[in-house]
Amino acid sequence: MIYLHQFISNSVFFTALIGWFAAQVLKILFSWDSGFDFKRIVGSGGMPSSHASFVTALTFAVGFCEGFNSSMFAVSAVLSFIVMYDAAGVRRAAGQQAAILNRIVSDLINADYSHTNKKLKELLGHTPIEVFAGAVLGIIIAIIRHV
Repeated sequence: MIYLHQFISNSVFFTALIGWFAAQVLKILFSWDSGFDFKRIVGSGGMPSSHASFVTALTFAVGFCEGFNSSMFAVSAVLSFIVMYDAAGVRRAAGQQAAILNRIVSDLINADYSHTNKKLKELLGHTPIEVFAGAVLGIIIAIIRHV
C-alpha cells in the first residue's frame, strides 16, 4: 500500500501525464473541423505531438526536482531526444509508407483489404513542427507545475 501512495504522489510522473493528456486534448480541438473523433484522444500523430509533450514535461520536471545538472536529468533528456527523433523520423516515414501501400491496394485490387485484414494506419508520426509544438507544451506544463 505504501508503494501505491508513493506512485500517486510522484509529482514528476504526473507532470508527464498532464503533458501527454494536454497534447491529446489539443489534438481533438485542432481537428474539430472534421467533427469529434474519440480516436484522437488515444491515437498517435497530429498536432501537437503528445510523445514530445510527454517526454519534455518529464525531463523538465526532473530538472526542476533533481537539478538540471543531475544524472537523472541527463538520462531523461537523452530519452526525450530519442523519442522526438523517432516521432519525427522513423514513425513518420512508416506512416508515409502505410499511405503508399494503402493507395497501391486501393488502385490495384479495388480496396480489397482481405489479405491484410484492414487498411494500414497512416497517422503514425509527426512533422518537425508538431514535435516542436509538443515539446514547448511539455516545457510549459513542467514550468507551471514546478516553478
